[in-house]
Amino acid sequence: MDNDTLVQIIGWAGVVFYVFAYLLLAAGIFRSNGYNFHLFNVLGATGLIIDSAHQGDHPNLTVNLIWLLIGIFAIARRYFTQSVR
Repeated sequence: MDNDTLVQIIGWAGVVFYVFAYLLLAAGIFRSNGYNFHLFNVLGATGLIIDSAHQGDHPNLTVNLIWLLIGIFAIARRYFTQSVR
């Protein structure tokens, strides 16, 4: 498997994580403040960051970097909020 194919697979995996995060949220399986929802979004962002960086797609890269930071912030906030209690 060549590098371009691997990067495309990683990008599509990112799409799958994003879509499943939203689907499971809409179905009531994930909570909007739950670890799983944010973890799926972080994984989705990571996959699309790798793909968009490889393709030189700067707008997509930027929005997914922001999405990744939001997901990391949400996970960290939840973790540290629960640790204090």
